[in-house]
Amino acid sequence: MLNAADWTSARVLQGAENTRDLVSIENFEDPPATRTLLSTGAPIKDDHGKIVGAVVAQLDITDRVDAEKQLRRADKRKDEFLAMLSHELRNPLSPIASAAELMRVAPSNARRVSKASEIISRQVRHMTGLIDDLLEVSRVTQGLIKLNLQVLDTNRVAADAIEQVRPLVELKRHRLSFHSASSAALVRADEKRLTQVFANLLNNAAKYTPDGGAIDFSVAVRGKFVRITVTDNGIGMTPEVAARAFDLFAQAERSSDRSQGGLGIGLALVKSLVQLHDGTVALASDGPGQGTRFIVCLKHVETASEQMVENSPPTTDSPSLSRLRVLVVDDNIDAAETLAMLVDSLGNEVRVAQSGAGALAETENWHPHVCLLDIGLPDMDGYELASKLNRRPQTADAVLIAVTGYGLPQDKDKALAAGFDHHFVKPLDVNRLFTLFGAMASHRASEP
Repeated sequence: MLNAADWTSARVLQGAENTRDLVSIENFEDPPATRTLLSTGAPIKDDHGKIVGAVVAQLDITDRVDAEKQLRRADKRKDEFLAMLSHELRNPLSPIASAAELMRVAPSNARRVSKASEIISRQVRHMTGLIDDLLEVSRVTQGLIKLNLQVLDTNRVAADAIEQVRPLVELKRHRLSFHSASSAALVRADEKRLTQVFANLLNNAAKYTPDGGAIDFSVAVRGKFVRITVTDNGIGMTPEVAARAFDLFAQAERSSDRSQGGLGIGLALVKSLVQLHDGTVALASDGPGQGTRFIVCLKHVETASEQMVENSPPTTDSPSLSRLRVLVVDDNIDAAETLAMLVDSLGNEVRVAQSGAGALAETENWHPHVCLLDIGLPDMDGYELASKLNRRPQTADAVLIAVTGYGLPQDKDKALAAGFDHHFVKPLDVNRLFTLFGAMASHRASEP
């Protein structure tokens, strides 16, 4: 509370120079709201230079002050998120390095080599999941996601999501109960994205509920809406954390226990995906230790006049394989050699080059059926190399596969525009690559 002598006008009359004050006041609203004013003053002097009065101007800068506070909070959350990201990406590197060293010093111990291989594979999947989460949030927040909308039964999508999170639920010995709607709970949605929403909410409940907890998952039709609820008896949230739970970077503040891993961006992704479906998501918690409830509401489709699409994978017979000639081009020798060994394990003939010039020289007298090209090469990028290979008679018919760390939709479009036939993001989806090789080998075997 300012004394009268501390007011801007009083200090100006006393001869103070460059008077600027930040003043907080309460208005006459009910309840009163606090406003921040910038108060500046200047003296009024007579012909002899004596101060005979003061002029004071006041500017309401409440919105600017609030915006600055929000920017500082967002910057703090960003720094916390980047620190967590560094921690989460470094964590898998330690077991990967240890497993690799174990394989080097004991290559003849089959049991240890097998165990080390499992560790490396598991940790790479974990790192890939972290990176995929980041890219997914980026794509959604930039509006780059295109939904494949169809009429779906929410009960079935919910059951699929449960299967995805079952390993974590069983690991933590939770009791998961599922209450489906008594009839088909139809919504118009993208099946993959809706499953992702439910799985993220269930994962969130499983992670933040102490071992042996209870999770309740329900689907119900409420008039024009389908209501999906995920309730747990876990650590709960303070009102402050609950208010920011769906904000990007905010989850870093929820708990210092990172034993479950992850970046804490799942709820931001949930909110964005639900909004893309013209739905709403909300949460409620009675406080720390009191559990949390998430509620998703989607528009109910009352009739299934549109055909419901069941996304069951097509079944194909095992291809009759033919030996392929495969060129692997990557300046990272470890990446090139491991990929070459994988391709060789299928019975293919493989050669390796570490530059664009090396690849062109390799194909002078040897004509590959498939070229796996890294994009970031030292002498020319993969796009330029692909263009040159397409123009040469000996490689014009080769299948060109881009192998890159860039996985955004525009990166795939750029690769296809440069002449690539397929686009793979590092680390490679080996099963997808093997399936592609099997299809190519089968096609060649069927040719006359």
